[in-house]
Amino acid sequence: MLTDKEKYMKQALKEAIKAYKKDEVPVGAVIVKNGKIIARAHNEKETKKDCTKHAEITVIQKASKKLENWRLEGATLYVTLEPCTMCIGAIIGARIKKVYFGAFDEKAGACGSVLNIPKDFPFNHRVKIEGKILENECKTIIKKFFKELREKKGEKHG
Repeated sequence: MLTDKEKYMKQALKEAIKAYKKDEVPVGAVIVKNGKIIARAHNEKETKKDCTKHAEITVIQKASKKLENWRLEGATLYVTLEPCTMCIGAIIGARIKKVYFGAFDEKAGACGSVLNIPKDFPFNHRVKIEGKILENECKTIIKKFFKELREKKGEKHG
């Protein structure tokens, strides 16, 4: 039986698969409030030609539109990859209560890997963070994506 954290992370993984199929870095996110998913999103940086189109930013925008409020107090974000500095800034700004993520991002993570912004800086809003939710599944899709990308680049240059 899946825990709620795992159930919602599975939904975020479905979004990551959508990104993967579009040749986007496969990161997916969902926002849950009162036990219901209120928004879903995935990375769209390449598709939209916009460096801010991370899954977390887009899912926050969708949730805010749905609730007609930029404050997402009481909401929980599930994302397959540890948020970067831009995304944790938006998460704090949106007043999200908790963030659960799957895989750590050793190159750009801002919630424990490279930096730990929620822990190390005393912002007016505190976000609870927990990683390693379905970590292997979240890591696997990212590793597969970058392995295939390296192989494609090797074919072009070889």
